Amino acid sequence: MQTPEREYRFPCEQCGSELRFAPGTDQMQCDHCGATQSLGGRQHTRNPIVELDFTAAVKTSVPTATTKETRFSKCENCGAKIEFSETVQATECPFCATPLVVGTGSHRHIKPAALLPFALTEQAARAAMTNWLGRLWFAPNGLTEYARKGRAMQGIYVPFWTYDADTKSRYQGQRGTIYYETQTVRVEVDGRMVNRQQQVQKIRWTPASGRVARFFDDILVLATKSLPKTYTDALAPWELADLRPYGPEYLAGFQAEAYTIELADGYVEARSYMDRMIERDVRFDIGGDRQQVDRIDTIVSDVTFKHILLPVWLAAYKYRGKTYRFVVNGQSGAVKGERPYSAIKIAIAVILGAIIAGTIGYFVSQNG
Repeated sequence: MQTPEREYRFPCEQCGSELRFAPGTDQMQCDHCGATQSLGGRQHTRNPIVELDFTAAVKTSVPTATTKETRFSKCENCGAKIEFSETVQATECPFCATPLVVGTGSHRHIKPAALLPFALTEQAARAAMTNWLGRLWFAPNGLTEYARKGRAMQGIYVPFWTYDADTKSRYQGQRGTIYYETQTVRVEVDGRMVNRQQQVQKIRWTPASGRVARFFDDILVLATKSLPKTYTDALAPWELADLRPYGPEYLAGFQAEAYTIELADGYVEARSYMDRMIERDVRFDIGGDRQQVDRIDTIVSDVTFKHILLPVWLAAYKYRGKTYRFVVNGQSGAVKGERPYSAIKIAIAVILGAIIAGTIGYFVSQNG
């Protein structure tokens, strides 16, 4: 049985406490004494970001050098796989606030090739979340206040796949050109039937065929089921140009989720995206006023991938017996969450609406 990789520790040179990565900087910081340490030297010696061959990874296996073994625990409530360090035995699931205890098993998986470091601090992420809540109509005041004064948000690196591919497509279809014909129609005018001329739209279809080609770069696919896809889609866009080669120091002070959507399954979603983009290219190539696509034959080659981690601040609040989840893009500050409603606010709005409608009706009837 293979053992997990060695644990990385980053002791403070001044007091010996653990350093953590400071969001928005290239430094690690000690929460105990405030000392900082630059990441500059580590970044210059790190390996570059490398794309791996997709076909080889699916048919056989990826090289051992690109995999690692970690300790994890699976949340029975939401299905998230949370990685544990050697010093942690129990925690809370950051996605649904369910208590977790580390299991005895380990998980060998593809190493992250790159990540986007956290740019927002916890305080900035909390401010973005509370401002978002404050703009929601009918949100309970108690939840907004609870979120503002509640526990600190969890910083977690969420797993994604990216796919690159070169595509060449042949298509057959039809190009539609709109034209108009003048037709005489009988219409009734002042009780009499008369002839009128009107323009009628027609479409002239002609055969069309051709070729299109597109190179897809970094198609982003969520590699976990613990967060609804609508949440992560709402956090886009991500500035993937800012990706940095993976380094354990960026994870110091944060949690990381292991992927639960396998490489081949992620490619199915990526291929669906490619097909939609290729059809759009075909319609543009056909031109005209209307397009009808009868057939597209695509050859996909040079498919590569990489496993990356993206930063998310996450809060799971239990308010009056219900759990609310909110996520904040750790790079841009975009917010998404479950929309809460206040029954009292809705009732007041309904009553006020009824009063206003009744008042308007009264004055209308009086004036009438």
